Amino acid sequence: MQEQNKLPKLFNVDLIISAVFTFLIIRFGVTLFNFITDPRLKITGKQYDDLVSILIPVRNEEKNILTLLRSIEKQNYNNYEVIIIDDSSTDNTYNLSQSFAAEHPRFKVIKGKELPIGWLGKNYACHQLAQMAKGQFLLFIDADEKVFDSLINSALHRVHLNGLCLLSLFTNQEMPTFGEKLVIPVMNFFLLNLLPLRLILTNRRTSLAVASGQFMLFNAETYHQNNWHERVKNKVVEDVEIMRLIKSDSLKGETLLANGMISCRMYNNYNTAIDGFSKNLFAGFNYNIIGFLAYLLLVICGPILIFFTFKTSLIILMLGLVILSRVLISVISQQSIPKNILLHPLQMMCLLIVGVLSIQKHFTKKTVWKGRSIC
Repeated sequence: MQEQNKLPKLFNVDLIISAVFTFLIIRFGVTLFNFITDPRLKITGKQYDDLVSILIPVRNEEKNILTLLRSIEKQNYNNYEVIIIDDSSTDNTYNLSQSFAAEHPRFKVIKGKELPIGWLGKNYACHQLAQMAKGQFLLFIDADEKVFDSLINSALHRVHLNGLCLLSLFTNQEMPTFGEKLVIPVMNFFLLNLLPLRLILTNRRTSLAVASGQFMLFNAETYHQNNWHERVKNKVVEDVEIMRLIKSDSLKGETLLANGMISCRMYNNYNTAIDGFSKNLFAGFNYNIIGFLAYLLLVICGPILIFFTFKTSLIILMLGLVILSRVLISVISQQSIPKNILLHPLQMMCLLIVGVLSIQKHFTKKTVWKGRSIC
């Protein structure tokens, strides 16, 4: 009788362990695919001269904006205009931008209009920028970035080569503080361990859609025909939603890694990083609570369960898959391999914290960014 009572319990544990390993192997397969296909933007020797409108929405960015503007002015692509829109900043962002623009004729600064009902701030700022741009291509970038030589030319080459209406890049991340090293690498781990980037271009499924608002290069003609930011005016992860629309309309979009040609310091400490990621992680799962919780449980709790089996072979296999995944992801993300391996357990705890906060903010309608509610 006792043996019969034990069977269901043992079966359930074995089933869970099987599910954990299945998920680990699938994710390692995705990581290996990304490593082999190397989804980094390649530098090209071919030169382009299309007019590119570099469009920068800003809100309270006085600490970052001049670094970005100086880097644009120093980079080696010549046929461009820069339009900066100040979205109701309460700091010195507008004055700093205006002073820079006064000395550099390619740069222009405008004040954004009052935010209409039904729009999120960044989406409306980008919409206004697109209406004022003259370029054949529209490049949306954020104020906390730095651009380097070859970026614009190489991006244009990729757009022309594949007939893209959108090219998006995940930028290289600057992480000077320990708190940032705990949180920021989770983004690339999450991305490259879960989604085969090369399939964004070649596969029509909208579930295989991801993009980064840190770098969005549009064909201007196609953009104006579709009014992308207006169509996603109330979406928190507007970058992903635009890529989904592009794929659903049978147009071409591609997402790559920046390969060192543009960098970003997204957040300046642990707390702002946690707060920043928690505003959009759940949205990235399209608010699918079951799928999101299943992901968190398998990724974070699954390996812990393996440890408590006290089976050496299972533990070694699990550690091997996790460590090798972190090595491959660190290489193509151009991040520190030793740090990402040593900090992996703490980074996964940060992922759990971000996940829980993201769910909480969504259901309590308390997601606030830069002084505005974005729920």
